[in-house]
Amino acid sequence: MLDWITNVISRMGYLGITLLMVLENFFPPVPEEIVMPLAGFTVQRGELNFLFVVLAGTTGTVLGAIIWYHVGKLVGEKRLRKWVDKHGKWIGLSGEDIDKSKRWFAKYGGIVVFFGRFIPGIRTYISIPAGLEGMALLPFVLYSSAGTFLWIGILTYAGYVLGQNYQLVEKFLSSASTVFFVLGFVCFGIWVMYRRHKQKQKAKR
Repeated sequence: MLDWITNVISRMGYLGITLLMVLENFFPPVPEEIVMPLAGFTVQRGELNFLFVVLAGTTGTVLGAIIWYHVGKLVGEKRLRKWVDKHGKWIGLSGEDIDKSKRWFAKYGGIVVFFGRFIPGIRTYISIPAGLEGMALLPFVLYSSAGTFLWIGILTYAGYVLGQNYQLVEKFLSSASTVFFVLGFVCFGIWVMYRRHKQKQKAKR
């Protein structure tokens, strides 16, 4: 996979980086933690321009995010409510929770989309609730682009600084992703138990 990514960047340059970052949104074996640091290493060798590399990576990532945004819109609130009414009780979800999430996302959606771009395991799929909750496309693209530009810039610069050791970026972020996943899983479990306990108390009343 690494050889293939290297060949794409070497042969196609900025366009190859853009295409790889679009693909990264849908095909996890093509990680941005390898693509962008490798592109940064290419910048160090004088083959590409740093700013254009970051712009190419940002463009590809945002294009993929827009596709996931429309997936959220396609699912729609009606289908989600139907699923929640049928299965939501098992994880403590209700139609009232959907209403709350809509209000919350309407108020803080831009911040969530921006900072979500920095969190491993979340950055790709944060686009779905944005589309689901009806966040306007233009603000979504602006917040996504701003967060993505910073994150892609960090990855590219790390590869530029590390040079041939650019793969250390992926190793570090893989460990960080594991920590984030475990913490997220634990928090989700606690939240589910809290919701079910709250629903039982409400039912007793």
